[in-house]
Amino acid sequence: ILFGGTDVLLLDEPTNHLDNDAKAWLMGFLASYRGALLVVSHDVALLDKALTRVLHLDEGQLVQYRGTYTQYRTARALDEARRARLAERQHAEIRRLHSLADAMRGQTAKRAKTAHALESRARRLQAEAVGPVAKEKRHNVRFPTPPHSGRVTLEVEGLAKSYGDNEVFDDLGFAIERGERLMVLGLNGAGKTSLLRILAGQTDADRGEVRFGVNVSAGYYAQEHEGIRPGTPVLEHLVERSPASTQQLRTLLGMFGLHGDIAFQDAGTLSGGEKTKLALAQLVAGGHNLLLLDEPTNNLDPPSRQAVGQALSGWPGSMVLVSHDPGFVQELQPDRVLLMPDGDVDWWSDDLLDLVALA
Repeated sequence: ILFGGTDVLLLDEPTNHLDNDAKAWLMGFLASYRGALLVVSHDVALLDKALTRVLHLDEGQLVQYRGTYTQYRTARALDEARRARLAERQHAEIRRLHSLADAMRGQTAKRAKTAHALESRARRLQAEAVGPVAKEKRHNVRFPTPPHSGRVTLEVEGLAKSYGDNEVFDDLGFAIERGERLMVLGLNGAGKTSLLRILAGQTDADRGEVRFGVNVSAGYYAQEHEGIRPGTPVLEHLVERSPASTQQLRTLLGMFGLHGDIAFQDAGTLSGGEKTKLALAQLVAGGHNLLLLDEPTNNLDPPSRQAVGQALSGWPGSMVLVSHDPGFVQELQPDRVLLMPDGDVDWWSDDLLDLVALA
């Protein structure tokens, strides 16, 4: 695609699943690309480096802003404030006209005619009045308090995995205690996703043992949305996970920005970001006390990413995390780090954040 000699590139989330080196190269290529770019992306670094205009689509309205994503955020905030002030002045004038008309109504014929003219003017102004800019939707995401478990939630011993002649990892071992957060670090191909799939029971290990503690309920977020089934309604994905009422589950979907009739929509028709939100809603509905998270912020817009990070940062359950999002990892503040494929376990330090982007 990139070297096809085209005049226009249409790119949908082009940096998803790329490691840091590949992402840096792609952003440099796109920044110097001489043709036209139309990009859908939640990658703020890309939006700031390679783009010169932002088209904001909200509730059927398309508004153009010149500049980078950061400049767009500033300009949109100014627009919100300006439109809010203008709307307030217009509504104040409409109230004044109605008040004058009410005062004149029922008096002389001349004043009644003036009152009618004032009412007509108020109606015209009402029809022309601008509404304030629709503000970015804020998601109030909350994960429920996890059920109590034993002191040790997960033990892994002698774990090994190969694909044909390619050994991914061997003799992997670690344990996680209640409330502990383990960050899994490693370059692409180091076995991070394979490890989480084994822990979630989605893939068999060649050797070794995985033991869960007393009363441990593990929830798995797969970056490829494997738990979302085309042909099945969105709401049904939560009904299968929770005994809560339909209204409670629809409220849960709304917490992630999945409102209204989308609850009855075929899950296969959702966008990448909507599938991510549905998969996260499944975790909330499951009421787990151990979360296995494989790139949970992929496809999320910045406000949603922030909401999920804030919700998980205060959640007291146990967690095994794979992520290449340094800001998200820093907000979650892991306790320890597992370095793949060697299997070394050490205490977490923010000095490792530079390695997160390489993962």
